[in-house]
Amino acid sequence: MTELDRILADAVAAEHVPFAVGMTGDSKGMRWSGAAGDARAGVPAAADTVFRIFSMTKAVGSTAAMILIDRGRLSPDTPVADILPAFDRLQVLEGFDAAGKPRLRAPRSRATVRHLATHTSGLVYEFWNTEVPRYMQATGLATILSGARASLDYPLLFDPGTRWDYGIGIDWLGQVVEKVDGRTIDRFCRDEILDPLGMHDTRFEPDADIAPRLADVRLRGEDGRFAVFPLAPPARPEFYGMGHALYSTAPDYLRFLRMFLNRGQLDGRRILSEAGLQSMLANQIGELPIPLLKTAAPPVTADAEFFPGRRKSHSLAFQRIDEDVPGMRAAGSQFWAGVCNTHYWWDPKNDVAALLMTQTLPFAEPRFMGLYDAFEREVYRSLRR
Repeated sequence: MTELDRILADAVAAEHVPFAVGMTGDSKGMRWSGAAGDARAGVPAAADTVFRIFSMTKAVGSTAAMILIDRGRLSPDTPVADILPAFDRLQVLEGFDAAGKPRLRAPRSRATVRHLATHTSGLVYEFWNTEVPRYMQATGLATILSGARASLDYPLLFDPGTRWDYGIGIDWLGQVVEKVDGRTIDRFCRDEILDPLGMHDTRFEPDADIAPRLADVRLRGEDGRFAVFPLAPPARPEFYGMGHALYSTAPDYLRFLRMFLNRGQLDGRRILSEAGLQSMLANQIGELPIPLLKTAAPPVTADAEFFPGRRKSHSLAFQRIDEDVPGMRAAGSQFWAGVCNTHYWWDPKNDVAALLMTQTLPFAEPRFMGLYDAFEREVYRSLRR
């Protein structure tokens, strides 16, 4: 048993997680894989366990858009409404009147493709903002997780380009790709990303061949114990939201990350040009700060911020760390996660990619984040041995 295996096993024994799958790799291949606990009752977690990866979908959606940018078919500075006129109906929410009716105004700037990809468009999730759920209640707007096309019509919480805040921009970005290319986003991703990278267990639906390997989601209750919780992307939705739609496995997603370590290609299949990749991965938000995400839905998520107090920015697909973290990832590393605590990062300076995946809520709860910290530190210790 390696030290990484022990870290996973100890976390399961301490009930920090019900199960975990971890994996590391580099530009050449997988370096280590481990699992502990039961993905479902009586079914041990394994490398091929299938996860609802939720917001890990976002990087795939952004890569789809970048493919079109790389081919000269899309510009990151094109206003969204020039491609999708329906975006022009979104207005900035400024509060509520005495009767509880939303007070709205036209935005003072136009949202661009870049704003969608970098969470600077004004679109914000209801899980980290109290105004959005109030707006939903007042207007009957469905959550984006409903899969209804009308659920794209979240209000803007600020003028595009003036702040960073986390929301449904990538769901709109997937619609941009569909409009520009002509294929549905699921077909585009299958043709241009998933099949070329050999990501055969990554799906938009939990098809019959992968369903037996699908892990349960568990919610930690007030008593501290986990119980199965029915949460999944919407089945057969009106549109596939590239903020949350995918199911995947650790080996598949590691192949996706290794494509970035290999400068846009993997096993002889090029997804992005080197110049396109370099442009994609640069800081796209200037000096805008990336703040703490303060929970508005404690059962779903804790307060969330990666590396508080350290310089961070956002590329066209990932959050970036812009300074070395001692004993951990280097400056230029890129990362994100899914709401059920599926986490990843890739570090080009040290040629390493890693995933730590379970299926639990709340997102980013302290017990999970303690495991993630220990896991990452051991990944880098192992590189020095």
